[in-house]
Formats: sequence, C-alpha cells, structure tokens
Amino acid sequence: MKEQTIGVLTPLLERKESSFLPPQKGMVYRSLRHPFFRPYVRLIILTLFINLGIFLYTPLLKSEIVLQITLLNFALGILIRQHEVINFLFKLATSAPLTWPLSIRWALAKVYHFGGIHIGAFLSGTLWFSYYLSMAPDQIKLLGFIHLAILVLIMVVSLPQIRMPNHNLFERVARFGSWISLLLFWVQGYLLNSIDFIGLGFITLCLIKPWLHLKKVSVEIVRPSPHVGVSKFNYGTTPFAGSSTELSINPLFEWHSFANIPSPHEPGFRLCISRAGDWTGDYIDNLPEKVWVRGIPTAGVGNIELLFKKVIWVATGSGIGPCLPHLLDRNVPSRLVWSTRTPRKTYGDDLVNEILDAQPDAIIWDTTSQGKPDLVKLAFEAYRDFEAEAVIVISNKKLTFHLNYQLESRGIPSFGAIWDS
Repeated sequence: MKEQTIGVLTPLLERKESSFLPPQKGMVYRSLRHPFFRPYVRLIILTLFINLGIFLYTPLLKSEIVLQITLLNFALGILIRQHEVINFLFKLATSAPLTWPLSIRWALAKVYHFGGIHIGAFLSGTLWFSYYLSMAPDQIKLLGFIHLAILVLIMVVSLPQIRMPNHNLFERVARFGSWISLLLFWVQGYLLNSIDFIGLGFITLCLIKPWLHLKKVSVEIVRPSPHVGVSKFNYGTTPFAGSSTELSINPLFEWHSFANIPSPHEPGFRLCISRAGDWTGDYIDNLPEKVWVRGIPTAGVGNIELLFKKVIWVATGSGIGPCLPHLLDRNVPSRLVWSTRTPRKTYGDDLVNEILDAQPDAIIWDTTSQGKPDLVKLAFEAYRDFEAEAVIVISNKKLTFHLNYQLESRGIPSFGAIWDS
C-alpha cells in the first residue's frame, strides 16, 4: 500500500502564517522553562535544602537521630518510586476539574517530575550517612566506609553521562548496590544493638514488593519490519491506557519499561518495541515465546492529558507506542503529529490504519520521502488550529527537551519524558 500523508498537512504548510511563531517571553520566564531548571531539578534542590535546614537548625544531633534521618531519606526516596505511589500521585494530580485555571492545571501536569524527590532524598541520605560515620563507634567504621563507597558508586553510575550509554551497568549497580546497602544497614544495627525495625522494615518491604508480582508469561510477537516487534499479551486484567509494563529476559540483571496499548477489538494488550539497543535488538531478532513481567501497570507522562480539554500529541519514530493507547481511548480530544521514516513499511499497515481510524486528521510526516520537518512549527500549527491547551511530546531526549523548551518559553504548556534515574 502506498505511503500516506494525511490531507490536512498540505494546507497547514501552504498558509502564509505557518512560518510564524510567537516570540519567546522574557528572560526570567524562559529561563525557568529551560530543561536545566525543570521541576525535577527544583525538587532535588528543595529536598536538599530541607535537609540542610534540619542540619543547621536542629541542635545536639546525636548519632541515633542522624541515623534515623538517614533512613528516613532513603525510605522517602524508595517510597516515591513505588508503583502504587506513582499511580496515586497521577490520580491525585489529574483529578483537578477542567474548569480550574490553565496555569494551575499546567503546574499539576508536571507531576511526573516526582523523580526529583527520589534523587534529592538519596543524595541527602548519603550525606547524612557520611555525617553519621564521623560519630559512629569504631567497631563499625570499616564496615561503614565500605557501605558509603557503595552508596557513592550508585550515585556515580546514576549520572546521565554514565547512565545513558551504560544502562545495563547502571541498572545492575543500582539494584545489587541497593540490596547490599540494605543488608549492611541491618548488620550495622545488629552490631550496635540498635536496629530501627520500623525504618529498615519499611525499606525492606518496599524493595521486596515489586518482586512479589514477578511472573513469566506468554507473548506473541508480530514483526512488521526488522525495526519493530509488536508484542501481544493476554494475562490478568487488561492494563489501563497510559500505563507501562516492565519486561525482562533475565530478571535479576535488566528490566525495560514499555507503554501498554489496549487492543480495542481483542482481549489483552500490546507493546510496540522498537530496535533501540542490544536488548531490544535481541528481543526483535529472537522473538521469545515467554518473558518475565514485574510489578503492576504504572502511570506514565501521557496520563496528564486528563488535565486538558484538547491536546496535541507529537511523536517521532517508535514514540508512537506510548501515544497510541491515548489516541485509541479517545478520552480527550486530540490530534497527532507523527514524524517517522516509511511508517507503513516500518510499522505495518495494520498499525498505521489503526492510527488513521482513530485520527483521520493526523499529520504523518514520512522523513524518508519528505526529509526532517520543523517539529516546533508543526506542533505550534497543530496546537493553534486545533485550539488545544497543551502539547505532549514522545521522542528522544534531545528533541523532547528542545520542543518542550521552545513551546513553553512561548507560553504553551508542553510536556514529555525527563529521563530521570
């Protein structure tokens, strides 16, 4: 079947005003919308300053109190990452009425930046533990410094410059390092005869809980091209639109999260997995019949669409996967802008036709035949013509940050993944 570009695209590009973008706002306004000052970073700073305030304004901090504050920070950092807590935060944030001012709903839609609390609490906990070692008894000093080295190693591999190109290393160090760290807390508590059963018990439960949902399930994989494997599952309750599922072939060593796509005409759900590294490449090439899943379906950034009357979805390549459940669900009026290479050849006629059925006015840009588009202009034109309230971007890190900044610095609510650790 011939590649299809939706008809609304041509008039959009032919308009005189299509080249017009509203000017960016003042320096302070646009600086606060820069990725460096995103809410994720602000939450890290806020968490650190709260801990600094406790340190400066609380007199006579005994070693027992310091250790409790240490555990409290680690407990907060782990709690904020629990799937149930994430779902609750999204549910709470997206329950705001659409009659509320857009500025409030815009702020609530930043709920997915909660990872800043995780990082801030982990950093604070590590600093408090360092302080604790300065006053800890000699019999645990050596063990304590080994423990501190493990915590620092976890922080180092969590840095974006190391984590992004070495994801498997990061994941293994973070997982096994966290387990060893917890064990060392129990050992140190036992040696000092001062185990904080409540704090350590809570942290232990949080680390164990996702593994209580571990199971091996059957999967049927359709490979429309060497670049994509559409995975079909049918077990348990169909996950809600906008959630994600964690998959693994070797559950102790690596996990990968993908957006759930409910199937409207058949039971179960799908995951659209694109070749983006060694793991996804092996998955698509080998077509496993069974995979491991863990935890529960967890809300993702796309759920913030519920805070707006109309939204624009901007996707590049396999970013269409996380968009698709929302487009099919049709819970919020939306329009799609999708830039990808040879969509029918890469993703198959069935998937593209499903998108067109749900989005007859979608803007699909074939980069193979049309070259790379100016996605900022395309997104703005769609936002303006559809009279939308927000733009949601599902793309790679560089383009997501660029689009969000270019739109938000012009006063247009724009959202997308933040690639936090």
